[in-house]
Amino acid sequence: MKQNYILILLTGVLLSLGWPTYGSPIFLFIALVPLFDFVHQVKNSSIKNKNITVFGYSYLAFLIWNICTTWWIFNSSPFGGAFAIICNSSFYAILITLYHWSLSRFSKTGASVFLIATWISFEKFHLIWDFSWPWLNLGNAFSEYIYWIQWYEYTGVFGGTLWVLVLNFFFLFQYQKYKESKSIKSLLKNSIPGLLGIALPIAFSLIIFANQDTPQEYTEVIVIQPNIDPYNEKYQLTNDDFRNTLIDLSSKKISPKTFYLITPETFFSQGAGFDIDTFENSQFNNSLKNYISSFENLTLLAGTQFYKIHRSEKEPTETANKIRDGFWVDYYNSAIQIDSNQKSPIYHKSKLVVGVENMPYKSFFKPLLGEFLLNLGGTVSSRSTQKIRTVFKHSTQGTLTAPIICYESIYGEFVTQYTLNGAQFFSILTNDAWWGNTQGHKQLLSYARLRAIENRRAIARSANTGISAFIDAQGKITSSIAYNEKGALKSSVGLNSELTFYTQYGDYIARISNFTFFLLILAAFGNFFRRKK
Repeated sequence: MKQNYILILLTGVLLSLGWPTYGSPIFLFIALVPLFDFVHQVKNSSIKNKNITVFGYSYLAFLIWNICTTWWIFNSSPFGGAFAIICNSSFYAILITLYHWSLSRFSKTGASVFLIATWISFEKFHLIWDFSWPWLNLGNAFSEYIYWIQWYEYTGVFGGTLWVLVLNFFFLFQYQKYKESKSIKSLLKNSIPGLLGIALPIAFSLIIFANQDTPQEYTEVIVIQPNIDPYNEKYQLTNDDFRNTLIDLSSKKISPKTFYLITPETFFSQGAGFDIDTFENSQFNNSLKNYISSFENLTLLAGTQFYKIHRSEKEPTETANKIRDGFWVDYYNSAIQIDSNQKSPIYHKSKLVVGVENMPYKSFFKPLLGEFLLNLGGTVSSRSTQKIRTVFKHSTQGTLTAPIICYESIYGEFVTQYTLNGAQFFSILTNDAWWGNTQGHKQLLSYARLRAIENRRAIARSANTGISAFIDAQGKITSSIAYNEKGALKSSVGLNSELTFYTQYGDYIARISNFTFFLLILAAFGNFFRRKK
């Protein structure tokens, strides 16, 4: 029993040590070996309730991993943090339990293929369902090691997940051979192909890195970091205060060559925000346009909160919040582009934080729980989204940028839709201050580097408290403002209109995994019914 606990502890610790931004992903290539070996031991043992045993022990391993890497969620939402960690640990434990189940139905290699397909299928599912929380998808772990994964432009993060899982199984098989032979020499010799399996993709990545083309066109961008406390100070300030802060931080840095000025997420969000139907002709919008028009080429890209009023006895939209009988409101976490030459286009954030910005499966849970989930998550209003990834076009330069808002930047295929719609660089508007000075805001910045590589798009990132930064198309952070500092940053951002293989084909590795998973499930049940006969 003590040995089993050591195996579980070892997997949890190795997974944690492999995570950004403090760890090295080298640990991930063997992190699951102790847990997989434990599963094989359980299968060959005489203990009762084997599936329950596998689930319980593997749950402990993944609980360690989840706590060590995402404990910071508690800073913004204690309930949300507990919910995410408990549920996410359970999901991964279910995957390992399914692996144990498959060992009795397939060969050792077949069971390995089954788990790889199941794991990747789960990661894809975790990107699209209402309880989406893909923070710990294995391919994300290489975000600080961009020189290793330049080939993400072909595979996306699922290439990284596949890399990790295949090598874990390879080293598992070598370890099991070692337990039989007790020969260190044979273990080292047999491990050479696995070491090459680590080294060769890195070498390929370095070749890609060395042969990247330099952008032919650039646009000058300023991002601001106002450093406003989101819990207290923000709600004591007015939109006029925020506008004055914008002017103070940016006015001295703007030049005739500056085309973009970018603010953080929900920068203008006094009270419930602005009425979306009247904002265009509002006095406040005119005041922003007057400031922007005093500079030759400047466009403002601002995080703004909007609302839309519905007067209806019935629920007018799936996301509408009932204020009173016959009165409903939709709220939007949005980005707006403001200049003096055109009507302001608006994009609404469409990947929302579970329990904080939306109630998952609202049609099912709301009749049962009312606003219970949202109340515990820190807000009482769900947000509205949109189906199309809007791209903003600069009225004079003609440059196209993607207004990516905060949490959206961890969704690979989702972000490619901006690129497919013409985005030449990415603007990320975020407010990471909710998590405090923890790994939370560092990891979110780090994950943005993956989007740069996948799409070969440079990134201008404006964060409320930090870290605001510029990232080039290879994923390198070229300049940044530290956490908890107030300021503005200016840089020339490279433009690109070409499409990468991943941008064009998206999460094809996940689609292949889905097909493989269902094929193996059918094979397993086919064998079961044949044995019944």
